[in-house]
Amino acid sequence: MTGTGLIDVGYRRRVIGIGGCAIPVRARSVGVGIGLGLAILVLGVVALGLGTYPLSPRAVVETLLGGGDALDRTVVFEWRLARTAAAIALGGLLAVAGAIFQTVTRNPLASPDILGLSNGAFTGMLLTVVVFSASWSQMTAGAVIGGVLTAALIWALAYRGGLQGFRLIVTGIGVAAILASLNTWMLLEVELDTAMFASAWGAGSLNGVTAAPLIGAVAVAVVPMAVLVVLTPRLRQLDLGDDVAAATGARPALVRTVVLLSAVTLVSAATAVIGPVAFVALAAPQIARRLSATPYLSLTISALVGALLLLASDVIAQHVLPVALPVGVVTVSVGGVYLVVIIIQEIRRRA
Repeated sequence: MTGTGLIDVGYRRRVIGIGGCAIPVRARSVGVGIGLGLAILVLGVVALGLGTYPLSPRAVVETLLGGGDALDRTVVFEWRLARTAAAIALGGLLAVAGAIFQTVTRNPLASPDILGLSNGAFTGMLLTVVVFSASWSQMTAGAVIGGVLTAALIWALAYRGGLQGFRLIVTGIGVAAILASLNTWMLLEVELDTAMFASAWGAGSLNGVTAAPLIGAVAVAVVPMAVLVVLTPRLRQLDLGDDVAAATGARPALVRTVVLLSAVTLVSAATAVIGPVAFVALAAPQIARRLSATPYLSLTISALVGALLLLASDVIAQHVLPVALPVGVVTVSVGGVYLVVIIIQEIRRRA
């Protein structure tokens, strides 16, 4: 116990006093956060300048600050800004959702795409399109409902007097396989134009993203993000075990339910706009943990890593590869290698 009344958990941090509160802040985490923020800013400016009508970083910055000619403003604000903003914002949402699942299950393999929630959101979106010929707002609602119902089904099947991480993952993989088959069947039954649109969206793509669906997804995410901010101290208590968490005032079952529901909403909102982009939610929290060297998964650092991962993957998919591809193809390729590494590490740790 330190003189400030805070428990020394074995890593160095500073305590900043704001009003009557003492907030512990790790210098390394702050440095990593600033570095990631700058990397996102630089890569975002570069992304806004790439394309058939290239712009220099200086021209992009001048345009964002209100300068530039009419064509530059059209290219930046109307053609490219929504796509870049979507990569940053939705990559962050996916990473936060992944961090929540991995924290609650205490398993680095737990993520919305592995557990089948992305497939569930895709199913909800497909049903909405097939039944209603839906607008973006209806597809967003359908994806969120599909993700929530899938989470409820997995929870019901995996719960046996408690929620064990390995059982949850195995159940999620089984449900994901069933939903993938259902999605394939629906794609074969719908009209060709609808099937082509849904198939491209199902691969995970930022193509055609506009401001309206992005704003809608961010609006849906505001409440669950606020809930997660409020409950972050409770998540740190859960890291100590259920008995200690309950003894220190937390209610483990209620906290898990609320944060998981919030995470499902986040991944469903992101999926409604860009489709089921794989492995960002899986990899970003673990990369963030290694960068910041914390004993827990930081939601802020995870969000920044997720934003950078999705933005970098989109730049690679569109401008580095010989043929432009959906961003999901790049994240799957990179994430597959990452998943193999994580599995090998888990096997060695258990051995």
